[in-house]
Amino acid sequence: MQRPLTWRPFLNQVSLSRIGRELGVPGQELNMEYNPSDHPRASTIFLSKSQTDVLLPNKKVREKRKSLYVNHQHPSGPMRRKYSSCSTIFLDDSTVSQPNLKYTIKCVSLAIYYHIKNRNVDGRMLLDIFDEKLHPLSKSELPSDYDKHDPEQKQIYRFVRTLFSAAQLTAECAIVTLVYLERLLTYAEIDICPANWKRIVLGAILLASKVWDDQAVWNVDYCQILKDITVEDMNELERQFLELLQFNINVPSSVYAKYYFDLRSLSEANNLSFPLEPLSRDKAQKLEAISRLCDDKYKDLRKAAKKRSVSADNLAVVRWSPAIIS
Repeated sequence: MQRPLTWRPFLNQVSLSRIGRELGVPGQELNMEYNPSDHPRASTIFLSKSQTDVLLPNKKVREKRKSLYVNHQHPSGPMRRKYSSCSTIFLDDSTVSQPNLKYTIKCVSLAIYYHIKNRNVDGRMLLDIFDEKLHPLSKSELPSDYDKHDPEQKQIYRFVRTLFSAAQLTAECAIVTLVYLERLLTYAEIDICPANWKRIVLGAILLASKVWDDQAVWNVDYCQILKDITVEDMNELERQFLELLQFNINVPSSVYAKYYFDLRSLSEANNLSFPLEPLSRDKAQKLEAISRLCDDKYKDLRKAAKKRSVSADNLAVVRWSPAIIS
């Protein structure tokens, strides 16, 4: 009897061992639930790779981490860190449901940079569909050592920013792009490197935009952005990317939230803080309105939690503290 066809991704023991090395978990103790792009409790790979430099005592490495982007420098001098006080509260405009587009792209670019920089150099295969030598994105001839030099983080940022700006993609799409990228590296057992990073990122953006946005950008539209690429090449890139993901394009909300907060942790560790602005009266009133909505929503739960009498042996009191913003 033929077994029913399912799209659940299958990871062999080699792949499980690789993820285990990334997460510090023995391969035999790792199962499908600990795939970072599928399970919310598994640590993201990019955050683990970014922490590699923290262990290095080299002063030049530490200084380079501090200057990954020039955005933390103000034209009039270094930007001072802002702290809230009794009279002023500083908040950034990025939330898990509405991330800041510019800084989310910067954080995703930084995550890709650490993937390339701290990749496993052990002779892993390079799939032809992602090789920029075989499938160039421009007519400009690549240098003979194109696969030897790691791209700078600014170069990655400019490439991603150009695509997002031209296609008018959202910040949420950038986070889903990173999820698909790490899922590809895990399922296909490949590493992102100087020879393939552009086409891997392009494929992840192409797929994420179609899954996330209601009005997705067509493949032919990307050919208008990248003038020298053909529609047939874009179609083949999308097809093989989906096959390597084993058609698992589902991104649970818990996984999305994990990647968002890990990106924020990455930004803090690299002095790439989201811009802080004083809390205005209008924004405070909106937050207070949201607080009232949540209070009404959980009012019934609070009533259900209250009991007329409880045993002293099993005493549990639910305490609620209302948030007041004035």
